[in-house]
Amino acid sequence: MSNTQITELLSYLDNQPQPHIVMDKHYTIIGANAAYRSQYGDAKPLAGRHCYEVSHHFDRPCDEAGESCPLKHSSKTGQPQRVLHLHHTPRGEEHVNVELTPIHDVNGELVYFVEMMQTIRNAGATSSSQGMVGRSPVFNNMLGLLERVAPSEASVLLLGESGTGKELVSQAIHNASQRSNKAYVVVDCSGLTESLFESELFGYEKGAFTGATQRKQGLVESASGGTLFLDEVGDIPLSLQVKLLRLLETGTYRRVGGVEPLRADFRLVAATHRDLKKMVEHETFRKDLYYRISTFPIHVPALAERREDIPLLATTLLARISPKRNLRLHPDAIATLKRCNYPGNIRELRNILERASLMADGNTVMAEHLTMEDDGAHQLTPAYPPTIIPLEDAERQYLQWADENYQGDRRMLAKLLGISERTLYRKLQD
Repeated sequence: MSNTQITELLSYLDNQPQPHIVMDKHYTIIGANAAYRSQYGDAKPLAGRHCYEVSHHFDRPCDEAGESCPLKHSSKTGQPQRVLHLHHTPRGEEHVNVELTPIHDVNGELVYFVEMMQTIRNAGATSSSQGMVGRSPVFNNMLGLLERVAPSEASVLLLGESGTGKELVSQAIHNASQRSNKAYVVVDCSGLTESLFESELFGYEKGAFTGATQRKQGLVESASGGTLFLDEVGDIPLSLQVKLLRLLETGTYRRVGGVEPLRADFRLVAATHRDLKKMVEHETFRKDLYYRISTFPIHVPALAERREDIPLLATTLLARISPKRNLRLHPDAIATLKRCNYPGNIRELRNILERASLMADGNTVMAEHLTMEDDGAHQLTPAYPPTIIPLEDAERQYLQWADENYQGDRRMLAKLLGISERTLYRKLQD
């Protein structure tokens, strides 16, 4: 492309509402439009600087620093690329959708790349009063899938352990969809008995059964135009699954006691902590229903998979639990939280912090506030390291955990550990 063509391209992009930059194949920024300068600029000239320097504060390309680099992939394939990155912005680090388009010259050679960026509003990379927060690679991967599927009408199946925040993910999908201005309706499938299933989901006509003194609107009708979230869909009894399948296949339903078929209009998001594939193999979940609801599966990571997010999650949850107290976590408390197992995931972490906030008399939550001994209440236990580490490091981590969590004095702790008190002090100081 000639200099005139580049100038014309930059002039065109300057009138676009979305932030754009133009780069060459060496990651050098040629120019940025007004929207980019307004939203992501750092008050310094952008032209001539590297994209990874501006967006990530890196001194080398993204792929060399552990990120997925859209420019590198596009250079190899010649195709557009889309990734979700953490970018530095004037407002702090934010999740940003990056869509890169390659530009070829008249000979078909790749010469420039145009990047369009969009800040993600459904999740934060810093402590937030609402919504999801996270920075770990597995969290970002989940968020990237969410952002891809949300604008479509595809059915989404959220898979993950209990307490991982699947309902929050479902709400985020709804908020980022074309149906965000309509209803978001939650159905707790684990609480639906056979007698309640049809009346709760489809509603009923007056006189349909004893006690039906007036017409009742069902949850499917309440979700008209919006999103229907079927939580714990794997708990629906086999005998009722065929009724749900019929609704999804025909898009119609009848109120209990009704005759006329009614048209259903909702976007389906389902969630379960169960292994539906195994349930299909064991014939406890219908195969046809499974394929109907699992158009776009998303794995919601357990807390053990995103351990690096624990300090951010803990700080955020503590602020939400006690918004008026301005509580903070002592570094030792954060270290303790990072080393613990969470079979109950984020829900369990929240419970631990809520108890700790009640135990803390001042404005600082200490490590000792994180355990409660009474009546078999929750005991924090150390997690195994996520990877193999030297035995010496494992011993040090365990001794630090024991020292922070044991309620007696160090003399008794040393006795329980089978070492001298002097050895315990020396190992803790190493």
